[in-house]
Amino acid sequence: MTNTFPDISLSTERLVLRPLEDDDVPALTEMMNDELVGAWTSVPQPFTQDAARTWVSEHAPAERTAGRGLDLAVTEFLTQRLVGVIQLGKTNWHVRSTEMSYIVAPWARGEGYASEAALTTAQWLLRDQKFERLELRTAADNTASQQVAQKIGCISEGVLRGACIARSRTEDGGWAEVRTDYIVWSLLPEDLEGVGEQYADTGGFTSYSDWN
Repeated sequence: MTNTFPDISLSTERLVLRPLEDDDVPALTEMMNDELVGAWTSVPQPFTQDAARTWVSEHAPAERTAGRGLDLAVTEFLTQRLVGVIQLGKTNWHVRSTEMSYIVAPWARGEGYASEAALTTAQWLLRDQKFERLELRTAADNTASQQVAQKIGCISEGVLRGACIARSRTEDGGWAEVRTDYIVWSLLPEDLEGVGEQYADTGGFTSYSDWN
């Protein structure tokens, strides 16, 4: 029997995390064509509506049913506008470990949405789903993504030298691949203690540029 994540929705005061839907395709396409998403992810550039539609209708459901991971749309509670995406992948059900990544749309950066969505997902995963380890990998120069990892209580474990391929713009407007390091972060169930209270004490999620 294949272990799979449930088909769920999670909510906070500001956000709803739910499965990707067909109606997300236009906003998803726009978000994935952002300059910073192109620089720090392996998403094909340019990212087409067909690619977004395939992600929503084929890739995301297949990842979940095969037990490999879970893709969640992050939306604003009040407007239902697509804020970003949270992904769980490379899941090992025997070890009960998975890897998390996150992307936030350009218009939604600076509101603490990435940390809010990531912490909500981590709490659900490590508490409700009884996972024992959540891993994040951030490019060495991706300081915004590293801030999110720190904010939700992750511990930096070390550096994977030369393990990441980032991209930078060329003079002709194309993309060039640049090899860099990965910083590896982990979050265990005990690391969550006090993280929620920390946000409550500061009156909410600190704002900074959020993307991965």
